[in-house]
Amino acid sequence: MYVVATPLGNLQDISIRAQAVLSEVGAIAAEDTRHSQRLLDALGIRSRLFPLHEHNEQAAVGQVIRMLEAGQHVALISDAGTPAISDPGARAVARVREAGFPVVPVPGPCAAVAALSASGFVDDGFRFVGFLPAKQAARRARIEELRAQEVPLVFYESPHRIAESVEDLAAVLESSRDIVIAREITKIYEQIARMPLGEAPAWLASDPNRCRGEFVLIVSGAPAVEGLPPDAERTLALLLEELPVKSAARLAADITGAPRKLLYARALELKGS
Repeated sequence: MYVVATPLGNLQDISIRAQAVLSEVGAIAAEDTRHSQRLLDALGIRSRLFPLHEHNEQAAVGQVIRMLEAGQHVALISDAGTPAISDPGARAVARVREAGFPVVPVPGPCAAVAALSASGFVDDGFRFVGFLPAKQAARRARIEELRAQEVPLVFYESPHRIAESVEDLAAVLESSRDIVIAREITKIYEQIARMPLGEAPAWLASDPNRCRGEFVLIVSGAPAVEGLPPDAERTLALLLEELPVKSAARLAADITGAPRKLLYARALELKGS
């Protein structure tokens, strides 16, 4: 089974290899067959489409496996970008691999990576989160869980929840953090803006067009703090009585939310004193 990345919007982003694979396979499993048919028609590809989406994934993968057992090749695509990244397909990939068939990636567009490449963040690494919960209480709780992450956080968001999600990010996280709001990547109305998180809700509200399209949000990691809070110091000291430095720092970070790097440095100081 081939996992094929397709354009986010601009058809010229389809790779030569992706076109060849989609033309040659026996069938293509697509998130939305009507949407994908328009793509195939534009590319002149006549391969058969069948649906594989979040509501039928378990059943549809059975069809995929039967086709593979019959010696056919199958491609998996989503509506846009790379399948199985906050899109249907991950369960299908797992089942196909468990059945003993190879899964071959055909790399290409990915909204998260495209937005990161234009964000200007220079940190080592990032944390891909995907979509936040739909309900506000759960969404804020999830953001709180991510507060101590020291690398940029990458989210996907839809137009009907973008304003609420940005408001919750600004309410839970430090307003001094930077946020990149990237929408409609590779499309006609592509927009990539970077600003302090505290200004983002007003920026979105100032123009209704800024809430249209599909979004990638990138929020800078937890800001550096001077020293450790008293509760983090106490927790670290207690853990160091029973655990090695690295384990104590990691567990103290999980318990208190204090930055792991700072805890590790302090643990080394305490052990050396």
